Amino acid sequence: MKITVGVVGLGLIGASFCKAYKENEPEAVVYGWNRTKSTSEMAKMQGVIDDELTDENLGSCDLVILSLYPEASVKWMEDHRKSFNKNGIVTDACGTKRFICDRAFAIAEEEGFTFVGCHPMAGTHFSGMAYSRADMYEGAPMVIVPPKFDDINLLEKVKVLFAPCKFGSFHVAHADEHDQMIAFTSQMPHIVSNAYIKSPNARNHSGFSAGSYKDMTRVAWLNPVMWTQLFLENKDNLIFEIDTLQKELQKYKEALENDDAEAMTKLLDEGKKIKEEVDGV
Repeated sequence: MKITVGVVGLGLIGASFCKAYKENEPEAVVYGWNRTKSTSEMAKMQGVIDDELTDENLGSCDLVILSLYPEASVKWMEDHRKSFNKNGIVTDACGTKRFICDRAFAIAEEEGFTFVGCHPMAGTHFSGMAYSRADMYEGAPMVIVPPKFDDINLLEKVKVLFAPCKFGSFHVAHADEHDQMIAFTSQMPHIVSNAYIKSPNARNHSGFSAGSYKDMTRVAWLNPVMWTQLFLENKDNLIFEIDTLQKELQKYKEALENDDAEAMTKLLDEGKKIKEEVDGV
């Protein structure tokens, strides 16, 4: 498939997109832009991209992927709004969707190009181009937030354009639905993990930990600046999840304080049954 892709932001996510197209689609032309020019120059030297993304070649891109933080992605789109290919697709890889889709849909409509919100459900706790991989998205889910939900041709076009990335599934959602779900499945685990590791026992756990500790603390290792922006943009949904967890934890605390084995057993059984139901056991 002949395809020209422009990737804005050559960190872990953006560079992984570049590598996926370069490795899996021999005819692909990949342009890349990064705020730090030395990074884009290094990407070209290493063959991650074919050349730097500029206003001159931006209009030739069938697909443009904005892989910056949400606010920076909107600003980049605003600054280059006149140069996008009217027949191509502009999308993003941001972790929240209401903020960017609200602004990007408006810009796209004004300028006559198509924007589709996207969120690849993949990544690692490392950051930067050095940790990017061509197989980052292989088998992973991709969430799509389209401007119109009855445009089957648009959805198929998006799937075709992303085919070299080898996503395992595509899920269509409204921006509100996406942000509500992502507060539970992604943002809340990051906050809980980050808070959990602050126990005074954390520094003395060596020799006493196994899989549970590793599972619980894996995402405590995060990018504070990026996650702060995502948390604040989705604070209503995230506060709901924090409130819900605090209420549930209080029940466990009260059972312990009252030496109430019956209440504790009931709480644990409730959680176990919900987990079985969710996982389809």
